[in-house]
Amino acid sequence: MRGGDGCGRVFHVKHLQNMTDEDRWRIVLAKDRRFDGAFVTGVHSTGIFCRPSCPARAPLRKNVRFYATPVEAADAGLRPCKRCTPDAVSAEEACVLAAIAAIRERGPMTLAALADLTGYAPSHFQRLFKRTVGISPAAFARACREEGVRAALASGLAVTEALASAGYGGPKQFYTETKGRLGMTPSDWSRGGAGRVVHWAVMATTLGPMLVAATDKGVCCLAFGEGEAELRARFPRAELVPAGEAFRDLFAQVLDAVEQPGRGSAAIPLDVKGTAFQQRVWEELRRIPHGETRSYGELAAALGNPKASRAVGSANGANNIAVLIPCHRVIASDGSLGGYAYGLDIKAELLRREGAG
Repeated sequence: MRGGDGCGRVFHVKHLQNMTDEDRWRIVLAKDRRFDGAFVTGVHSTGIFCRPSCPARAPLRKNVRFYATPVEAADAGLRPCKRCTPDAVSAEEACVLAAIAAIRERGPMTLAALADLTGYAPSHFQRLFKRTVGISPAAFARACREEGVRAALASGLAVTEALASAGYGGPKQFYTETKGRLGMTPSDWSRGGAGRVVHWAVMATTLGPMLVAATDKGVCCLAFGEGEAELRARFPRAELVPAGEAFRDLFAQVLDAVEQPGRGSAAIPLDVKGTAFQQRVWEELRRIPHGETRSYGELAAALGNPKASRAVGSANGANNIAVLIPCHRVIASDGSLGGYAYGLDIKAELLRREGAG
């Protein structure tokens, strides 16, 4: 994203979550560069899309639609404006991409080394990277190493070999850096989840049969219209056990969260695992206030990277815990429901019960 000082960027991220199309229209009329990259303006009378700051004469409001990304605008049949080049990568973005490539190739690098690579002062590059990617260069490097461990374990390497191949000094360093984020220990990963006990039940709801599963740490799956076969596909080497008395209260809380949704559902413990980015998306989903919705673009902006709407959509699709991680609160940029793994009727009803639809 271009332009603006630090204060302008804070304004940008803070207000994007509740931005309406009329807010976007006012930004276009003001040609505010701070919002370049947050959305693009589709002018359907001419068939082009522009940055909010495009210097061309403003189009008629009736001919305008807004899109979260250039890709969405292109999918709608529009072509990029040759004057403001909304699909072009800025010099700042190019530097961040170069730094990302270097981290992936070489592993963790000092901030000074990254700044030297890109030609920026270290403090400025730190702000630029976090503004573009949503996390610091150090956090990004840690996430890459975690992914390296996952890939190495999936390929059959022993735990110690996997940690070494990803650049960890040993198990102690790995556990310190990843505590609470992976869901399973490296040994669990290397055995494909073997040794984990998952307690489950299919519960009758007014939305249809609902599969609920949990470990001793919290709910690990909530899905509509699924049963034991689908659960086994999700956890192929875990021990599946019908839920007993010990899980009665927890599963009752889950049922209440679906039938009579309220703010208290945020207190239900979860046991989830995912990539660093997926977990950031899921955490942000849980921050969407009860009774409100967000578009994919707005959710991406809240994470500090307005251009990551497609990645946000992928993270939504990887969510195994419906309702409690409320991906149903994410809708299309035009206000329509968009998609939902369990059908739009269930999505619409969940939103209606929360007062958002």
